[in-house]
Amino acid sequence: MGILSRFKDVMKVNVNALLDRTEDPEKTVDTYMRSLNTDLGKVKAETASVLSDERRAKRALDECNAEIKKLQRYAEKAVEAGNEDDALKFLERKAAQAEKLNELQAAYESASANAVRMKQMQDKLVSDMSQLEARYAELKGKMAAAKAQQELNSGRSSLGSANAAFHTMEEKASRALDEAEALAELRAGAKEDDLDDLIAELEKNTGKDGAAPTSPPNAEDELEAIKKKLNKKE
Repeated sequence: MGILSRFKDVMKVNVNALLDRTEDPEKTVDTYMRSLNTDLGKVKAETASVLSDERRAKRALDECNAEIKKLQRYAEKAVEAGNEDDALKFLERKAAQAEKLNELQAAYESASANAVRMKQMQDKLVSDMSQLEARYAELKGKMAAAKAQQELNSGRSSLGSANAAFHTMEEKASRALDEAEALAELRAGAKEDDLDDLIAELEKNTGKDGAAPTSPPNAEDELEAIKKKLNKKE
């Protein structure tokens, strides 16, 4: 499955929470940014293959449906011509195709779900990278401002007063950052809250909770149905 096997882990990552828990945000940003670039590269590399699988599964499904319809028409024409034995053969072949159709439908749904997952992972990774870049810029700005203030204060007062000014500046910057994060969480909260529902829906699409496939019709029953249909026309 490649990168798709890590879908849940990728989608559950909260960049802001990750940075808030670390003692060295700058190092964490650098490490996680490298990881995101690696994952994004894998997603892009595997997307073409996943989309190809989806198209191939859809084509096989469409061909099977077309074959079933064709065999139905042949059976009806055979009955009209009085060849019930031929009609029964066509309907038996149709029943075999109907059994195959269930498998092809499940394969297509799985391939389609994988394609959706790939798109969601790519969007999530790009979003995480954007958030990391923004947080890194904020951290660098705070560090530069704090250093400049510390250097200014060291030339005017004792070490004790310099430290006090530094802490005051840091607290102000932290409050501003907290307010920005709170606003971002309010805007993104609804989307994150829906994550478990999204994963449950995707697992349902891959067949874990799907409905049981329907049984194909019996050829002899279908033959009788065709005969009744033709009799009504007469």
